[in-house]
Amino acid sequence: MLPNIVLILIDDMGWRDLSCCGSTFYKTPAIDSLAQQSVRFTQAYAACPVCSPSRAALLTGRSPARLGITNYIHTGEGARGKLLDAPFIRQLPHSQTTLAALLRQHGYATWHVGKWHLGEQEYWPETHGFDVNIAGCSMGHPHHGYYSPYHIPTLSNGPEGEYLTDRLTTEAVSLIEQHQRNSPHTPFFLNLWHYAVHTPIQAPAELAEKCRLRAGEMGLDAVPAFQEGDFFPVEHKRTQRILRRTIQSDPLYAAMVENLDCNIEKLLNCLQACGLMNNTLIVFTSDNGGLSTAEGSPTCNLPLAEGKGWAYEGGLRVPLLIRAPFASASECSVPVIGTDIFPTLLNLASLPLRPDLHIDGESLAPLLSGSDVSKIANRPLYWHYPHYGNQGGTPSAAMRLNEWKLIRFYDGKPPELYQLDTDPGELQNRAAQHPHVTDNMLQMLEAWQQQNNACIPLPNPNPIHEMSNL
Repeated sequence: MLPNIVLILIDDMGWRDLSCCGSTFYKTPAIDSLAQQSVRFTQAYAACPVCSPSRAALLTGRSPARLGITNYIHTGEGARGKLLDAPFIRQLPHSQTTLAALLRQHGYATWHVGKWHLGEQEYWPETHGFDVNIAGCSMGHPHHGYYSPYHIPTLSNGPEGEYLTDRLTTEAVSLIEQHQRNSPHTPFFLNLWHYAVHTPIQAPAELAEKCRLRAGEMGLDAVPAFQEGDFFPVEHKRTQRILRRTIQSDPLYAAMVENLDCNIEKLLNCLQACGLMNNTLIVFTSDNGGLSTAEGSPTCNLPLAEGKGWAYEGGLRVPLLIRAPFASASECSVPVIGTDIFPTLLNLASLPLRPDLHIDGESLAPLLSGSDVSKIANRPLYWHYPHYGNQGGTPSAAMRLNEWKLIRFYDGKPPELYQLDTDPGELQNRAAQHPHVTDNMLQMLEAWQQQNNACIPLPNPNPIHEMSNL
C-alpha cells in the first residue's frame, strides 16, 4: 500500500526558529514532538537563499541554476549596484516534471494548499500536477495581510478577522477528512506551503500579548536587538542601512511561530484521528534562512551569519524533519539540500527513482535507514544567486565540500573560505591560509556553473558613484 505524503514548507523560517533547533524564546511543542518522531537534519540547506528558486528546486529535484529560476519571481526590474541583475526565468516551465505530476501518475490524489509563487496564472499548481489548488497563486506573501479578507484569487475570503494560517490548516484538514470518507484506499500527496512566517509580521493579539509578557519575564525587552551595518549595495536603497537582529526577541514574530505550531498540531491530530500516522511520510522544512537583516529583521540566526538573501549559512541553513514510519528518531549531521526531497519521497514510497528528472538530488533514505552514506556525505553542494537580495546580500555563488564552504562574489570582492566544522559562524576567512583548497573549489564551482548554463551578472555601465558601496 502506497504511503500518504505530507510536505510542509514554511516561508522564511530560520534554522533556529524552533525550540528543538535551539530557540529559547519561540515555543514550538507540536513541532518538537514531531521532531522526536523524525530524523532531524542539523545541516540541511535550502537550494537558494530566497523563496521561488528553492520551491522550484524542491518540486523538480533540479538546482535553481539548471532551471534558470535563480531569483524570487517578480515583475519589476532587477536591482542595480556595481552589477546589473542577471536574467532569470519567471515561472516554473511546463516542460519540468514536478513531484506532484509524477505521484499523480502513480495513483496519488495531489493537493496544494498555501503559497505557490512560481509564475502567473498559466503556471499555477493545477497546471503542474495538482488536482486541487487552494491559495496557490502568483503572490509571494499575503499582500493584504494575514486577516480576512485576504484578496487571494484562489482562496475565498473567510469571516472578517479570520487568520490565514488557521484557515489554510482548516482547508488541509478538510481535504484529508473528506478523502478518508470518499477514497480511503487512494494515497494522497498534501503539499502544505504556509505563507507564514513571511512578512507582514502579524499574529493573533492574545498570543502576541503572551509572547510580549514572556519577553519581559526573560529580560529580552531590555536587551538591544539590532546592530546597524553598512548601507545597502543597491541604488534604490543606497541611503538605507542594513539592520541586523542580534537576538530572538520580537513578540509578534514569536506569536506567528507559535500560531504555526498550533496549526501543525491540528494537522497531526487529524492524521492521528484518521488512523493515518502509520502510513504517512511527513517532511517539514523551510524555503530559505530567517529574515534577519532587513524588512524589520524579525528573527536572528546567530551563531550563523546573516540570513535570507545571503550566501552565508544563516541564509541557506534551514530546519528539516523527515518522519517515516520505519525510521528511528535521530539527528543527522550530514549536509543535505532541498533538491534531495523529490528522490527521497519517491524512495520512501517504494516508487522508482527518476534520476533523469531529479538530476541534482540524492535520496536521503540511506540516512534514515543507517545504510552506507558515504556517497551522500562526501558530495559537493552548490548554490548560485547572481542577484542583489532585498536583505543586503550581493550577487554570489557558493559551494560546500565536506567541512569547507567557499563563497564567490561577483562584485570584485575576493572569494571567502570557511571551515564549518570549527567555524559554523563563518568568522574566519581561511582563503589565504588554504589557497589550494580555494582554487580547487573555485574550479569545481565554475565547472558546475558552466554545466548548468548559469547566468553571471554583468558590470553596471552607469553606476551611481556617490553610493558609499560603489
